Amino acid sequence: MGGAEAKVQRASAMPAEQRRAAIAEATLALLAERGAAVTTRQIAEAAGIAEGTIFRVFDDKDAVLRAALDLAFDPAPTERELEAIDRHQPFERQLEAAVEILQAQVRHVWRLVSAVSDTDALRGRKPEPPPDLVALTELFEPHAAQLRHRPEVAARELRALTLAVSHPALYADEPMTPQEIVSLLLHGIRKGPAC
Repeated sequence: MGGAEAKVQRASAMPAEQRRAAIAEATLALLAERGAAVTTRQIAEAAGIAEGTIFRVFDDKDAVLRAALDLAFDPAPTERELEAIDRHQPFERQLEAAVEILQAQVRHVWRLVSAVSDTDALRGRKPEPPPDLVALTELFEPHAAQLRHRPEVAARELRALTLAVSHPALYADEPMTPQEIVSLLLHGIRKGPAC
């Protein structure tokens, strides 16, 4: 017999939690491309598994989408990017780099949430305040003596300001640049001391 028969590739054995994570990761990339219309067949192909394997670790497609969204909301990758900011740069440049990272996260999450807004993937998700970003706080710590607020408060304020002026539903104009955001945080909107 010739090699005309296609061999079915079986996914390598892996613990259920690891399999779930791999499927969620593949789904996250597809959601950014295709939105909630992504099929379980496309997810399986992206994950390099048979379609039935998805349903061994997830109840349904919405459960897969929820797991992908959990990944998108996970602060760990953002923390790693913030930790990688060069601490030898001037303070304002460090904060601008942090804002660039935060703005990219806002855009990414906004696209994903918009893509799945008409599915059950978001139902039941309780809004929670985001956890503090330790690496963002650490950017402020060496400059604490120059700040009116504690470093962890300044970090929360920078994050909140960045969200407010970067999120398309919250800010009508073009998003502010990282330089504008950092200047607003550090110097405010007043021109100078009152005469």
